Amino acid sequence: MDRGEQGLLKTEPVAEEGEDAVNMLSAPENLSEEEQEELRRELAKVEEEIQTLSQVLAAKERHLADIKRKLGISSLQELKQNIAKGWQDVTATSAYRKTSETLTQAGQKASAAFSSVGSVITKKLEDVKNSSTFKSFEEKVENLKSKVGGTKPAGGDFGEVLNSTSATSAMSTETPLEPTEQSP
Repeated sequence: MDRGEQGLLKTEPVAEEGEDAVNMLSAPENLSEEEQEELRRELAKVEEEIQTLSQVLAAKERHLADIKRKLGISSLQELKQNIAKGWQDVTATSAYRKTSETLTQAGQKASAAFSSVGSVITKKLEDVKNSSTFKSFEEKVENLKSKVGGTKPAGGDFGEVLNSTSATSAMSTETPLEPTEQSP
């Protein structure tokens, strides 16, 4: 591109990394002594105003802290209030409401699904208990019990066998021992 076709491109040099950009920007334009003096006075005035405003701001911040101290407002309380306000703002958004509604619906569906699963498991356990395999196992346990623990008419269920075995164990530990005679 030749110089005549630059159009919107700036022709001023741009400071590259490592160059002293401050010197490039602070080079005085062709100002007269009078204009430079006027700008220096304005600069001093603006710097003085900034310093005054900084002092006023610091005084206002001290006054604010004093008022808060007198009211008993601590930094922790302010933080709590800010968090509460922020949470209130979040919960007021439509995105939060939509998300909350979606999660509520999902929770309800999950609850229904778990209930359904519980019903299915209960039915399956009942089916297992009523199955021929389980009845055969139950009969074998009863036969084993009658051989080991004594006679009992067949036909009791598994729970009765367990209860009778624990009752027999409890009675045998509660039977007092008779004193034996000692020989001289």
